[in-house]
Amino acid sequence: MVSALKCSLAVAVMISLACSAYAIKCYQCESLTSPKCGLKFEADDNLLIDCSRIGPPRYLQNFFPLRNATGCMKKTLESVAGHPQIVRTCYFGDINNVQGGCQSDPSLPFVKQLGCDVCTKDECNGSASLAPVAGAILLFFGVARLLA
Repeated sequence: MVSALKCSLAVAVMISLACSAYAIKCYQCESLTSPKCGLKFEADDNLLIDCSRIGPPRYLQNFFPLRNATGCMKKTLESVAGHPQIVRTCYFGDINNVQGGCQSDPSLPFVKQLGCDVCTKDECNGSASLAPVAGAILLFFGVARLLA
């Protein structure tokens, strides 16, 4: 009875870890509307978004039929006024070929893209955080100890 309970617990933990692997959290903001989002980024939990809750931008939906985000991105744009604008959001597309997912919105032809950085860890388009990784490691060793 106890071993069946331990086995069920281990399976539940592994399933929850597997499901959470697809739910990446990224900062979502624009420096024009949020000064914290600029070049001197100030991490703020209010700017975090669970990327599994949104789909790709409308102009990318034909290219990416799967609606799961594959990472986070930080775009640097130059608007008409000549001031750099930073946009942080979820990334949709192939991480190894960022040209597709980083393309500019064709409805904004006056905006020039200066750069696009893509990453695959939670909150990586802002400040680095080891909290999710540390939590998963602790959980793994806790379950391993229960099963021993």
